Amino acid sequence: MDGDPAGRGVRVAGGGAARCRGRRGRGGAPVTATAPASGGPRIGVITFPGTLDDVDAARAVRYAGAEPVSLWHADADLRGVDAVVVPGGFSYGDYLRAGAIAAQAPVMRSVIDAARGGLPVLGICNGFQVLCEAGLLPGALVRNSGLKFVCRDQWLRVENTSSPWTTRYEPGAEILVPLKNAEGRYVADRSVLDELEGEGRVLFRYIGGGTADGPVPDTGNPNGALRDIAGICSADGRVAALMPHPEHAIDPLTGPTDDGLGIFLSVLDGLGVAA
Repeated sequence: MDGDPAGRGVRVAGGGAARCRGRRGRGGAPVTATAPASGGPRIGVITFPGTLDDVDAARAVRYAGAEPVSLWHADADLRGVDAVVVPGGFSYGDYLRAGAIAAQAPVMRSVIDAARGGLPVLGICNGFQVLCEAGLLPGALVRNSGLKFVCRDQWLRVENTSSPWTTRYEPGAEILVPLKNAEGRYVADRSVLDELEGEGRVLFRYIGGGTADGPVPDTGNPNGALRDIAGICSADGRVAALMPHPEHAIDPLTGPTDDGLGIFLSVLDGLGVAA
């Protein structure tokens, strides 16, 4: 990026000081995108029948400076990618349970094996549901406590910056990204919740809806997620997921902020590409 690191509390490449900026006066000017380098990192983006956000996820990957690689649900070949994004939508129409059928797709069998071998994997919204159904992450995502679809700009607090997907963020950074779900309520047994908390595996926590000027009081948890959990990771941090949509917040021209770009820049840092 040309001297303008993305997002509130996002570190510059190489661990330099962060610039935590307010959103007033930005004028909608997008962050300068980095063109994918020839021979650089390749990040797979899966498409299932019913996936909605694969194009947006691919754009975020490209915007961060990597090459997006389309992965079709029926193909077991991951095409030598360096990381995988499981995007949002309604895979297989959410039949049976959200993410349940997608978790059995040929491509996911390969993702499961690769993830257990250390491949970084990110699930977004429906992708979070898929990763839980696939057994790569604990717990489940169930119907929102208000029994309604929720669509709004959502404030999150970054709780863990040691995952390959969050290293660009400052600890405790507050970021604003869109959220849209009907089955986004994270649930798990108390022992699992305690384990996630104790091991620092809660990546993001809901702190309120609102605008770029800040969260609105009394609008914190949009779906009743236990302990306000918006995102978690595996024990090694390489498999991560969240319900909100960082791919819709990569530049302030098309999203509420550019806060979400830090997730994609983080994994590129881990792959040896610092934008």
